[in-house]
Amino acid sequence: RPPCPNGRAGEMEIFHSAHGVPTNSCILLETRDEAVAYPKGDITLGFCDACGFVGNTSFEPALTEYSGRYEETQGFSPTFQKFHRDLADRVIERFGLQDREVLEIGCGKGEFLLLLCENGRNRGVGYDPGYRADRHAPAPGENVRFEADFYTADTDEAADFVCCKMTLEHIPDTLEFITNVRKAQKDRPAEIFFMIPEAERILKECAFEDVYYEHCSYFSPYSLDVLFRGAGFFPTAVGKEYGDQYLTIAADTTDKGAGALTGPEDLQRLRAMVAGFPAMFQRQLDFWRGRLGELNAAGKTAVIWGSGSKGVSFLTTLGLTDEIAGAVDINPHRQGYFMPGTGHRILGPDDLVEVDPGAVIIMNPIYREEIAEDLRKRGLEPEILAIDDGIKSGGVAS
Repeated sequence: RPPCPNGRAGEMEIFHSAHGVPTNSCILLETRDEAVAYPKGDITLGFCDACGFVGNTSFEPALTEYSGRYEETQGFSPTFQKFHRDLADRVIERFGLQDREVLEIGCGKGEFLLLLCENGRNRGVGYDPGYRADRHAPAPGENVRFEADFYTADTDEAADFVCCKMTLEHIPDTLEFITNVRKAQKDRPAEIFFMIPEAERILKECAFEDVYYEHCSYFSPYSLDVLFRGAGFFPTAVGKEYGDQYLTIAADTTDKGAGALTGPEDLQRLRAMVAGFPAMFQRQLDFWRGRLGELNAAGKTAVIWGSGSKGVSFLTTLGLTDEIAGAVDINPHRQGYFMPGTGHRILGPDDLVEVDPGAVIIMNPIYREEIAEDLRKRGLEPEILAIDDGIKSGGVAS
């Protein structure tokens, strides 16, 4: 059993595996042949009984690519835009971010850092190898700097407030990474805010669409609390966001007396979820294969809505080819490219008028109303399904 990279106190016990999956889900691929032939790797999920961490023990960092052609932003969705603005305002208020130095690790295309700096009149720096200056080149007088590079142990960048959203799940040696963030602060007081996918939901609901190669690390409140304390931070709060899909942690470089945020019962709950995952996974596969077979028998053309990581995982996990006519995405920068692994074409919503689908399968249920309205605007009335239908129908035990 490999050692746990999160708490360093236990070993990883394997409970789920997937072989030959695309090693990147958000890369823009220009031809179907390139997409089908894209490099593949293995997922071997292990569970640490000591700290509750879940990670891909087969992960190889050299197989992933984070560059200008990594197109991950959700910022074209009105639903996500509203959430993002609201989150930024709440973060500014909670941490008193006014006229302060802000560092964002894994800033993507820079949307959140810009909100923090504009709405709080802060000064910011963001690190991300996927940042593209053609999306937002800071204007003269704008107090934001972007580095299209990784944040590493050599970066040595400190700030009053350190933010990291949807990045830690891409890091294999989590304790080393968070320890480096702590060391960079030295004696400078700072508050910390991280956000990552919430693993308890993934385990409990068997959300297999949220298991893909780039995500090599999965966190619950328990394992996240262990990680930050082990790195020398003092966690002050954990929470959930965006329909409980995201997990957040707030921490400080000094002890504010918050005390323990989780307990042994949380670890015991994780053990039970992990034990039940394999059986639930098979029921999910059976449900979706049966449902897609019904659509095919009824002569309904089916598409998925969402061409990002969830879509790639859905298609590759189920081994889908002609059963799905394409993947829809409102991000214009993704349209016209092809899905890694399966080679499905990425369509824009307007393309559906010609496709005239009989069924649309939504990769993230939180966008259901937004997608339904997009379809109505185009005069389309397909059957709408969502990725959590297997759970709601009893395909997965609660």
